[in-house]
Amino acid sequence: MTTSPTSPTVARLIEALHRLPGIGPKTAQRLTYHMVRMPIEEARSLSEAILAIKTSISFCSSCQNITETDPCPLCSDPRRDRSQLCVVEEPLDILPLERSGKFSGLYHVLHGVISPMNGIGPEELKIRELMERLKDGQVKEVIMGINPNLEGDATCMYINGLISPLGITVTRLARGLPAGGDLEYVDDLTLARALEGRQPV
Repeated sequence: MTTSPTSPTVARLIEALHRLPGIGPKTAQRLTYHMVRMPIEEARSLSEAILAIKTSISFCSSCQNITETDPCPLCSDPRRDRSQLCVVEEPLDILPLERSGKFSGLYHVLHGVISPMNGIGPEELKIRELMERLKDGQVKEVIMGINPNLEGDATCMYINGLISPLGITVTRLARGLPAGGDLEYVDDLTLARALEGRQPV
């Protein structure tokens, strides 16, 4: 019987980090051994920050973005254009759109895209909440800020089918965005041009 060179406590942390998206086994090991060497105050600060995320953060009841207040600061800002609603996949997608300075409307976060291969259907997304928001007639244009890939295209088509009968204009960011790319990594100028050149779905 062989003995493991890693202590059970270290192995447990490596496994926990490896479960995070984008963290491979080697990165999980490097992060773990970095944490072994970090001062106890730093480790305590990190653990408190992680716990605070779970106790202080919730979803905005309107746009479904992550927030510490409900409604979130964007939804409660009276200067935002309530006739435009930009639909995005994840909360992180809002950051580059805001940095572009070209959009002053409101957002709606789906928390994913339709992906039958991964067992994600429309009911797993915040589509019902989106449709509820459109009932009061304030929104005149829905901009699909969805990543231009296979799942993103399918999600846009599905949502367009639901919204079109309401007489609301549905547009999509211009294809200046790289196919298969993520909004999170697009430079501000490209994103600004994509917003300005959005087209009907």
